[in-house]
Amino acid sequence: MEIAVYLFTGFLEAGKTSFIKETMKDPGFNDPDKKYLVILCEDGEEEYEPEDLGENVSFAHFDEEQLITPDRLSAMQKRAGADIVIVEYNGMWGIDRFYSSLPEGWMVFQEIAIIDSKTAAVYNANMRQLMVDKLTSAEMVVFNRTTESTDKMELHKLVRGVSKRANICYEAVGGDIEFDSIEDPLPYDLEADVVEIKDEDFAIFYRDMVDEIDKYKGKTLRFKGIVATDPALPSSHFAVGRHIMTCCQDDIAYRGVVAKGMGSLKLKTRDWVIVEGVLNEEHSKLYGGVGPVLTVKAIERAEKPLQEVATFY
Repeated sequence: MEIAVYLFTGFLEAGKTSFIKETMKDPGFNDPDKKYLVILCEDGEEEYEPEDLGENVSFAHFDEEQLITPDRLSAMQKRAGADIVIVEYNGMWGIDRFYSSLPEGWMVFQEIAIIDSKTAAVYNANMRQLMVDKLTSAEMVVFNRTTESTDKMELHKLVRGVSKRANICYEAVGGDIEFDSIEDPLPYDLEADVVEIKDEDFAIFYRDMVDEIDKYKGKTLRFKGIVATDPALPSSHFAVGRHIMTCCQDDIAYRGVVAKGMGSLKLKTRDWVIVEGVLNEEHSKLYGGVGPVLTVKAIERAEKPLQEVATFY
């Protein structure tokens, strides 16, 4: 039997409980012929009134992250006889814990992050890793408690620095909802004869290139990167890229593309270079299949940038 799961994430007092209550009171969602289980993973100021949601809604609790296991989740669902599970997740818990504990047959139909627009910047500055954890897999991000003075561009950038696919909406204090329509122009011109990637834009370029490789095929690119050699590659082939940090020091990883053509240079790992070449998809042993390969037209040694690790913000 397939169990539909709706996962609501966000930090304490962000408004998750209110959002779930409104959802459960919507007759378009709460089908009286189905049974629902609401799993609570933290206690906020807002409380549920079971009698307001219907006799077909049951509740269960988790007080500790390590208690979330497939067996416990399955037992809760079976006791409630639930067809649909609603989870109000603790913002201080890693989202992987929940996904790795899903019982067989459970399917997350939607993951929604509820974020207080007034405290979003503070949480992002002080708990960046937890913020990224919640935004990475969210399909919808709801910034609530917005006012006329809310800087929606900053909130938009906060999400887009982590996820390009998440839908974003802004819920005003009065309840009006506005869906995000801010465009995300790239910080470089893809129609230029030579697409110049600035040092500070490498992370954005790399993510966009991986997500939408087709629009980069046949383009001549120029950027600064650090060399990585690999014995699996043919002579004169190497990787060139940057170390990229998504949220914190722990997730820094080298990301690059295979390049072919060192010219007269004898390159070794950790050399900094400026490369210019045409990007296409080709088979490479480094990828174990097809991936982006840069045919180098010009290459020169370079000084490392002021900020060696590329970031999205």
